[in-house]
Amino acid sequence: MNRFLVGTCAFNEGEKIKSVIKRFNDHLLYDCLAVDDGSSDGAFDAIPQDGHVKVLKNATKMGAGYCVRLILRYGAQMGYEAVLFVSGNNKDDPQDITKITEALNEGFDFVQGSRYLPGGSFGGDMPAYRKFATKLYPFVFSLLTGKKVTDSTNGFRGVRLSLLDDERINLDQSWLDHYELEPYLFYKAVTLGYKVKEVPVKKIYPKKAEGYTKMKPFSGWWSILRPIIYLSLGIKK
Repeated sequence: MNRFLVGTCAFNEGEKIKSVIKRFNDHLLYDCLAVDDGSSDGAFDAIPQDGHVKVLKNATKMGAGYCVRLILRYGAQMGYEAVLFVSGNNKDDPQDITKITEALNEGFDFVQGSRYLPGGSFGGDMPAYRKFATKLYPFVFSLLTGKKVTDSTNGFRGVRLSLLDDERINLDQSWLDHYELEPYLFYKAVTLGYKVKEVPVKKIYPKKAEGYTKMKPFSGWWSILRPIIYLSLGIKK
């Protein structure tokens, strides 16, 4: 077993999720866990499982946060040191993984991929409203946490699993089942004094016809934003 676990989840992403598993294949560095969040397209059935690749299936669609929690718990139970999260719709570059693992090896606890740092980039058909949102959210996050970050919404990140031992971090809250869990964990890592670092990564958006996200513009945006607002106001813990 490797020290690192690449975790990803998807709902009806078809060829994209199969491509993710094919591309993230450095099994000398990491193992892979893919969570099928109740898909009906049969794509996960074509993913070969072996000692380095495992698939877990939810009977019904449970939400992104639920799947992220499942991946974190699995990683901790199996004894991995950290989880490296990658997008299930094939927008991340496997070559950037070593930037995250190197930062973890340096002792950082939470490593956030940034498309906006020098050396990072984004390409493809990234819609204008997402460009606006991915610039706005880091500004709000930085303002409320007191730590300047350049990209708080990028799901390409590494999380040291010892964070789960901190009783001040409570992932088992039902309101974190959708897009809230990852910004919640990022906020907690920063405000609780863990060692946090951003590293430059690439993000490639597919053609619009292929579908670049299942996140709805307004409800999805609020789902990402509300954890940092609730936590900063003391509404949630």
